[in-house]
Amino acid sequence: MKARFKKHSILPGFRLTLGYSAFYTLAAVLLPLAAVFWKGVEGGAFLRAAFDPRALQAYRVSFGCALLAAGLNAFFGFVTAWALARYQFPFKRILDAAIDLPLAIPTAVSGIALCAVFAPDGWPGAWFYALGIETAYTPLGIVIALTFIGLPFVVRTLQPALSELDRQFEEAALSLGASRWQCFWRVILPEMAPALLIGFALAFGRALGEYGSVIFIAGNIPYRSEIAALLIVSRLEQYDYHGAAAIACVMLLISFCGLLALNLLQRRLSRGSA
Repeated sequence: MKARFKKHSILPGFRLTLGYSAFYTLAAVLLPLAAVFWKGVEGGAFLRAAFDPRALQAYRVSFGCALLAAGLNAFFGFVTAWALARYQFPFKRILDAAIDLPLAIPTAVSGIALCAVFAPDGWPGAWFYALGIETAYTPLGIVIALTFIGLPFVVRTLQPALSELDRQFEEAALSLGASRWQCFWRVILPEMAPALLIGFALAFGRALGEYGSVIFIAGNIPYRSEIAALLIVSRLEQYDYHGAAAIACVMLLISFCGLLALNLLQRRLSRGSA
């Protein structure tokens, strides 16, 4: 029985592009990840290395801060994308270009800048410390850094979707007696939910893999502000390659499951809005 493939284009090259995609995925993604798994289980102490108390706390800090930062980016990114897509105001182009700065500058530069600003002797950092709020060298500092580097992913995902959203639906809802808040919650937000979820997933994935902008402001205190990526580097510096690979395997599995769940939810929302 021959396998049937759906061809969605009349142009030739289906088998070539499919074969290249499969080869690239195997060579560039699956083989390196398989090597990480093999290295992690090769030593025979996978569970002990992957689930020791220090590693468990690093997972909590990494995933907790990444989720919180992605949620903040989803909110503020939606507000920023809404302003850029719907309104004209002075210096709009400057603001639009500044959104991409976290992607353009090296992550180490971002970390040094954030540490200088939110340190106890920094301008806003001194105000926070005067109120009893510690920013630098705490999990709060990690959230600040991850929010900084993740905002462009949400804005650039939502901005085209908001620009292409047909305003006739909003005008129809308003003409039928809906308030502006009802129009937003029942017309605009359901249409933007798939794009918003994609932006959240991108920001969350970037936050999990971030290293350079976090290590300066986090303080890297074990059991308090140490992220899993830094713990992996520490294991490598101690020549504990199996322990580093074991922690990487856990991060990979949890990240994959989380992104898969977000992808399935996004597809369901897309079908519902359609």
